[in-house]
Order: sequence, then structure tokens, then C-alpha cells
Amino acid sequence: MSVGTESPVPVNAPSGPPGAPVAAPPPESVLVIALKRTGKALVSGLVFAILGLIIWQLLVKFSGVKPFIAKSPGDVYKYLFTVPAAATNRAQMSSAFWTTARDAALGFAAGTIAALALANLFVLRKGAQQALMPLAMALRTVPLVAMAPLIALIFGRGLMAVTVIAGIVTFFPTLVNVTLALRAVPPESLDLMRAYGATDVTTLRKVQFPSALPALFASMRIAAPLALVGALLAEWLATGQGLGYLMLTAVPTAQYARLWASVVIVTVASVVLYSIISGVETLVLERYAPDQTRRVL
Repeated sequence: MSVGTESPVPVNAPSGPPGAPVAAPPPESVLVIALKRTGKALVSGLVFAILGLIIWQLLVKFSGVKPFIAKSPGDVYKYLFTVPAAATNRAQMSSAFWTTARDAALGFAAGTIAALALANLFVLRKGAQQALMPLAMALRTVPLVAMAPLIALIFGRGLMAVTVIAGIVTFFPTLVNVTLALRAVPPESLDLMRAYGATDVTTLRKVQFPSALPALFASMRIAAPLALVGALLAEWLATGQGLGYLMLTAVPTAQYARLWASVVIVTVASVVLYSIISGVETLVLERYAPDQTRRVL
């Protein structure tokens, strides 16, 4: 009896009867997608950070500025990790950073909430936008440096003043972007809600606000680093605490390594905040506006 040769069966061949459809691989979870998006943002930030360090080193080397003032990345590293007082320097910078992070977080939250409330009011009451938007824009044109002493006089030199100053920086980009996004909903969607007898509040909650979520998160990515800047400004001019105060006192005391280290910490914090907000955006859009998720990813 002769044994015929059989064609080899691929290892990864799908099982089942011939012609049966091959099952598609399970889709990735939203959390995995959000983590990937956060990771991509962090990797991009890391790449730009490396390029920034190279440019920084070249500028310090060839700009002609005295090394006593212009500190290189290596000088900052030594200040934080290798000099005899490195442990004291890190403890001082860490304590100041968490104070600034708290100030920025409060201002960011206050400014975002106030902007959302006012943007919703503008959509529900058109007269409110005509009355309040010019006032808000006029207030925005006044430099914060000029407003800070008045804010400190009204709210004191404590946490409330920092929250107000950082909140003002956060408030305006969020207000403008979210207001425009709420009004940019297709008229067909609004007509459909009216045909079903939905109220303006219901239409805002179920149609307009989900549609405006990408604009909201885009504003938050811009506003989060601005909140850090606002907190630093408030610490310079009002509270005398945090990284802002360390940066302010570094120049007259010739602590330039501390000044440059503060700038590096603020920059890294801004990149991390941007990346985290990008990941949270994916989770929120998938939960409340899944049709918007595909446009963002």
C-alpha cells in the first residue's frame, strides 16, 4: 500500500469547515487605546525634549553668554544629583513644585468650570453672550502683571489669589473654544431634537455638549500649561511660595542653577500634563461621545 504525499497544513490555519468566515481579532479596549495615546504623546514629548537639550547645549556653548549665568543641561543635572547639596536641592525643589502644582490645579479647575458654565449660558441665552463676552474680552486684554496687585489686594496673598490668577489664564481659551463648538452643531441635529419636543437644556446635554468635547479637551491641553504659568506669576507677585518664588529669588542671589532647574521642572510637568489629558480625552469620548472618538484617534 503506497502512502500518498500530503500537502503541509499551515500552523496558523483557521479551524472549521472550508469557506467559513475567519473571526476578527477582538477590538482593543478603550483603556488600552487611551494608554497608547498617552504613551505616544509622552514619546513625542521625550523626542522633542532630547532635541531641546541638544539645542540648549549648543546655545550655551556657542552663544557667548558667561557660564556663570547660562547653565547647561549637565549643570542642572549636577545641581540636582551630584553636588554635595544635591539632596537638599531636590527636597527644596520638590516641595516648591508640589506647591505650584496645587496652585495650578486649583486655578485650572476653577477656570475650566467657570468657562463651561458661562459657555452653556451663552448657548441657552443669546443675550448673555452679547452682554458678557465683550466684558470678558476687555478683561483679557489687561495684562495679568497689572491685575495681580489688585487681585492680591482684594483676595489677599494666599491660595485664593493664586486660584484667581491661574483661573483667569485658563478661563478665556476654554470659554472661546467651547462656545464656538457648542454653536457649531449641525442644524439637522438641532431640528431633530426640536421635532421630538426636546427642551434647550436637553438638546445642550445630549447633542451640543458631547459634540463640543473634542474642543473642550483641546482647550484643556492648552490651558493646563498656562495654568502653571499663571501659578508661577501669582507666586512671584503675591504669595512668595512655590517654584515662582524660588525663580524670583534665584536671580538676586545668583542661584542660576536653581533658576534653570526650575524651568526644566515646569517644562517637564507641562509635557506630562498634556499627555495625561490626551489619554483622559480618549476615555471620556468613548464613554459620552463615541462617534467623536474616531475623529480624534
